[in-house]
Amino acid sequence: MLELREVHYTLMRDDAELHLLRDVSIKVKPGHFMAIVGPSGCGKTTLLKVIAGLLFETSGSVFWRGEDLSEGGDLQPQELGYVPQFSIAFDHLTVEECVETAAKLRTRAGGDELDEITDRVIAEVGMESSRDKRVAVLSGGQKRRLGLAMELVSRPHLLLCDEVTSGLDPQSERDIIQLLHTLSMHDDRIVVNVTHSLSNLDLYDSVMVMHEGHVVYHGTPDAMPHYFSVENPEAIYPRLAKRTAGDWHESWKKYNDAYYEKLDHRLTARPQPGDARPAPPSVTEATDTIESAAAVTPPPGAGHIPAGFLRQFFVLFFRRWKLFFRDRTQLLLHLALLIGFPILVVIFATDGLPAMPDVSPPETIEDAKIQAEHIEERVEIGGLISGLVMFQVILLTLMGSNNSAREIASERLTYEKERLGGLTPMAYLSSKACFLAVLVVIQSVWMGLFVNHFTGLPGSLGDKIEMLLLVNGAMTAVCLAISANMKSPEEASLLSIYLVGFQLPLSGAVLALPGALEKIVQPLIAAYWSWSGQLASMRPSQYFVGIDQAVPTDVVSDSGISASVLAAHILCGLVAAWIGCKRHRWA
Repeated sequence: MLELREVHYTLMRDDAELHLLRDVSIKVKPGHFMAIVGPSGCGKTTLLKVIAGLLFETSGSVFWRGEDLSEGGDLQPQELGYVPQFSIAFDHLTVEECVETAAKLRTRAGGDELDEITDRVIAEVGMESSRDKRVAVLSGGQKRRLGLAMELVSRPHLLLCDEVTSGLDPQSERDIIQLLHTLSMHDDRIVVNVTHSLSNLDLYDSVMVMHEGHVVYHGTPDAMPHYFSVENPEAIYPRLAKRTAGDWHESWKKYNDAYYEKLDHRLTARPQPGDARPAPPSVTEATDTIESAAAVTPPPGAGHIPAGFLRQFFVLFFRRWKLFFRDRTQLLLHLALLIGFPILVVIFATDGLPAMPDVSPPETIEDAKIQAEHIEERVEIGGLISGLVMFQVILLTLMGSNNSAREIASERLTYEKERLGGLTPMAYLSSKACFLAVLVVIQSVWMGLFVNHFTGLPGSLGDKIEMLLLVNGAMTAVCLAISANMKSPEEASLLSIYLVGFQLPLSGAVLALPGALEKIVQPLIAAYWSWSGQLASMRPSQYFVGIDQAVPTDVVSDSGISASVLAAHILCGLVAAWIGCKRHRWA
């Protein structure tokens, strides 16, 4: 039983209260198929989110199976299915892969049991002929069916659907409604569908009409025209505009007992929930595939044990790699950066570094002129080394930004949906961090080896690669945090690019910053620490004298200091990303 008692939901906007839900009180019995209809902005989706626990009611109570969820309780992820209006499937995966991934994330089923769940739900939604098709080629109606299939893997007892028929042609809309009706016949499942459409109301057990946050009707579909004094349901919305929402609500409170009595009589007269009861006479018979699948009742509780951290981590990690290799645009971009950026660096020293000239005390005026030329040459070579190192660093920060700026923001709604189904933020963030760590290692090691081979930069190769790994990792982690905390992938990308753009001028490698500003800015600039750390590893070489004379900013005394600061950048970035992943961000 789902019950709402005097539920209110209020927002503060511009110092004024905005009442989105007012005094909502309803009861929905198990095995029930209910529509929530009403004009745009009447509170339908808000109510659905309150039921799902995505929004918390300002006052009132939500009860599920007699438990007051408003007092700290919550729906178990496997009990709840929530199908949003937006697509929750990745375009590069097939139907079968999407359903199987959902089953792995939400259950602990494996082997034959996992195959049985996947086959069952694909059959239930009538997509057996499309199981090998990628999501990108599916029609709107097929994507709605896939969204339902991904929710059915845990056999939820409460299935909430938000405008799942919007944008569909009339026949596809009716097919989806018929499918939802069939799904409500089994497992004592309550199916609630939010819709703006007043078509196909005959397929529902009950219809709830909302107007400006109020419930103004909840009863059988056939009694609606009588209550609103209209000839057909399509005339209800114009009729609502003739009275205030408060008046309609008070009228409904006065007369609702008679309509609820009729609804109870209709529900009682049918077979009990869980039985394969026939659809109402007015319903066109569903497809044979759907009916045969729905007629099979698997063992109670099958697949209801939530997946653990490690299972969720590996499922997400391998799914990310599958998406990476199937997205040709993304793959080609990464390959272009991986190959092209090191080549850009070595262009400035294709013949390697010139030998550092000796400078000894002059004995004659002619010797003094030669020594001055040698000193100038040393400075030029030192400047070249500094420039090559900084060029590597800046290009790797750009790679880091490209790695992660859109990583979470671009799939935020999918993540939120999977989180509602039981995915833990730690498993999600860990999978992202490990995927990006592989990219960071490949990019940084290749950059270091390639540049070192062609230019012969002085210093320990291990120290140089360590600094490249850390700066790439730092920028990747920071941009991942930006991605986790921004509202859109566009905002995340823009801010990440700005962050990279400030690395060079604020590093002090080209122009020295004012002393006070340098102390404030330098700790925050990853490029400075990687650049400075690499130069510090060159102290034992003869080149360092020229480097020291060429650069306008002091080089750190030891590369270990740079390594510690960059490690702190990585840690702070991951913590900020964790905070962003913990925060709900629904559209």
